[in-house]
Amino acid sequence: MRKTTRLALITTTAIAALTLAACSGGANTGNSSDAPAEEVEPTTMKLALNQTEEHPSFIALEAFGERLTEATDGRWNIEVHPNSTLGDQAEYIQSVSSGVIDLAIVSAPQLENVSKDFVIFSLPTVFDSIDHQMAVLSDDEVVGDLYTSLEDSNSITVVGGFTQGARSVYVKDGAAETPDDLAGKKIRVQESPVFISMINALGASPTPMAFAEVYTGLQSGVIDGAENNEISYFTQKHFEVAPFFSYTRHLIGADFLISNTGTLDKMSEEDRAAFDAAWEETWQQHTDLWTTETEEAIAGAEAGGATFTEVDSDAFVEALEPLLDEFITEDSQQTLFDAIRGAAK
Repeated sequence: MRKTTRLALITTTAIAALTLAACSGGANTGNSSDAPAEEVEPTTMKLALNQTEEHPSFIALEAFGERLTEATDGRWNIEVHPNSTLGDQAEYIQSVSSGVIDLAIVSAPQLENVSKDFVIFSLPTVFDSIDHQMAVLSDDEVVGDLYTSLEDSNSITVVGGFTQGARSVYVKDGAAETPDDLAGKKIRVQESPVFISMINALGASPTPMAFAEVYTGLQSGVIDGAENNEISYFTQKHFEVAPFFSYTRHLIGADFLISNTGTLDKMSEEDRAAFDAAWEETWQQHTDLWTTETEEAIAGAEAGGATFTEVDSDAFVEALEPLLDEFITEDSQQTLFDAIRGAAK
């Protein structure tokens, strides 16, 4: 009788031990480390931005960090550095590639300097509207392969896009109602072949310059004007030194959130899913903010003395149409362009 009881006790103890071990193993599922979840050190990612704290991008990205912190129970956090404090956009590419910073917002022309396919996002007539643009930038079937194409060569993953809205020209002296009104004027552009060709096509003189230098460039007369959206025009106070904003709407610009690929690879499947879900909410919030912030920017700039003028749109479209043939030179670019245009139908 004693032997039977003892055998039963040993069996019961063994089963309990196995059950405990199974439960212990399940608690670590989804973590990239063998350590229990509560022992994983939190990671704070640095995100570089060249806009001010009043810009929709900063507001949305701050919310992005809050969403991610909450969804991962503090394991992953984002620290946004605005106002070009971590350098300018031309430097962000290398900094993210090397892992000096984890995340950055860069414009399409910056990525164009790394991969020619990104030139499509900076060409005129590609997007019909912001809604069309954002549907494309969030469609994995259209942009999924492109977003991962820099991982092996540059350790950069493109997470997704923000709209820059329609970009227009603003100058110091008089509205530009036709391309002829821009003849000979020095217009600041991003360091991009397509932007340089675009301003040349309008009869002006393109002057590549870092975004943070535009105000002083306008103030000192190094440049006569620039091209951007109403929000940047207002938040950067460019209206103070270039009060004539002309609605050329020559293209709908795009920004991209890029990440160091190695940083994302350190995330567990669960945390990467939380990161992606938080980003989707973020770009949607940013898109909603864009409309209201644009209206407020126009009102603020007008109150500061700026004038906004409609232009001869057909004249600008006619001047810029040749850029499509000039810059769509690869089969991959044509395929991407066709997919984008197809999404508009």
